Amino acid sequence: MDKSQSTGLLFEISHKGRRCHLLPDCDVPTKTSAELLDKKYLSNDPTHLPEMAEIDIVRHFVNLSTKNMAIDCNFYPLGSCTMKYNPKRHERLGSLSGLAHVHPLQDDQTCQGMLEILWEMQNYLAEIAGLDGVSLQPAAGAQGELTALLVAAAYFRDKKEKRTKVLIPDSAHGTNPASAAIAGFDTITIKSNARGRVDMEDLISKIDSQTAVFMITNPNTLGLFDEQIVQITELIHKAGGLVYLDGANMNAILGITRPGDFGADMMHYNVHKTFTGPHGAGGPGSGPIAVRKQLIPFLPAPLIIKTTEGFKLDYDRPKSIGRVRSFFGNVGILLRGYFYIRTLGPDGLKQVSQNAVLNANYLLSLVKEAFDVPHGDRCMHEFVASARTLRRDKKISAMDIGKRLLDYGYHAPTVYFPLVVSEAMMMEPTETESKETLDHFAKTLIKIRDEDADFLHDAPHTLDISRPDEVKAAKEPMLRWKK
Repeated sequence: MDKSQSTGLLFEISHKGRRCHLLPDCDVPTKTSAELLDKKYLSNDPTHLPEMAEIDIVRHFVNLSTKNMAIDCNFYPLGSCTMKYNPKRHERLGSLSGLAHVHPLQDDQTCQGMLEILWEMQNYLAEIAGLDGVSLQPAAGAQGELTALLVAAAYFRDKKEKRTKVLIPDSAHGTNPASAAIAGFDTITIKSNARGRVDMEDLISKIDSQTAVFMITNPNTLGLFDEQIVQITELIHKAGGLVYLDGANMNAILGITRPGDFGADMMHYNVHKTFTGPHGAGGPGSGPIAVRKQLIPFLPAPLIIKTTEGFKLDYDRPKSIGRVRSFFGNVGILLRGYFYIRTLGPDGLKQVSQNAVLNANYLLSLVKEAFDVPHGDRCMHEFVASARTLRRDKKISAMDIGKRLLDYGYHAPTVYFPLVVSEAMMMEPTETESKETLDHFAKTLIKIRDEDADFLHDAPHTLDISRPDEVKAAKEPMLRWKK
């Protein structure tokens, strides 16, 4: 069905004189913009705002929404993104007026309920991590990384230690070295071994007195748990450094192990991933960090504390790195994570991870018959398959497979990451998918494998947009409409 009439740009389907609502005449004295604002803030050019009827606006956005891939409509095996189902009861609870209508500038005594929830959330995240203190401020995982590294830098400055190096495995998320660089550190890459874990010889050769932090994702981006983790953390601690756990893959280990127990000193959560905050297309996110006791003084201010008079925001933190986010973090996502934790409890969270690992291993058992799986027959919550043999024999790439999956109503896996696997396809089914969904997805992958290569090169065939020049779009974004 052609919906182009209603899904064009608002400016294109605008008609002069159309209105959504008719406003009554103003019954108080009015002033023009020129009377209220300095001339330097006023434009001489017309605004060219779209003029539309309400029905046109509704059709425009509803029809656009049907073009989206979303977890409510499609299986979304996007590796390292944990696209699990977001319970709708959380949306209802999050919209309760006592939560949704609280203003961050209210006096502490007028929002005790909200502060109590956030204080409890701090405690839950500390307990799940096996660490001592939590800041809820960071807005997403990458900002959580940066915040933790700024905390580490402040910690070493306070100790009068000039440590400059952050060690990062080659399988890490790209945000790890970016965060380290922004925080002022030099990044040192640690190789992976043939088993997809940290190469211990390479790590040992690069640890020295300048080592500040070792960043590790465990399970890593290959979906593998590095059983060397205790040995690794002991080596870093012996050298006087700190261990940072990238919590992107916490969905694999909830209630099974805790980062603090295997030696991590600090970590971030992706609440929007692990604890079911709706996310995608860039947000919204929430990336709280948890730290050991010695790092608590350096956490962003304010922290939420409990006193004899109730809950309050504690700004009296002289060693704090300061704010990293306006107000107190992305509270809407934190609330949904809180509801999730309270609903499931410790046993339920453990079952989440057990089922996530079970689903990933089941899907792996189906996919490995058709595609290379470079690092064995077992995984944690996700795994990386490779189209390298198809690329060699039939000139079919991971991108071709991902694009063709869109025609079948599936979101593509994460392709070409991690970088240590050629033609990588990272798949994360999460715990909320059924066996039937996984069976059908695997059959679809096998069907695509056997399709004509030239046909796949032009996929997708059923969508309005097929293969835009993504590099050009990133380098030359057109974000403003021009008449």
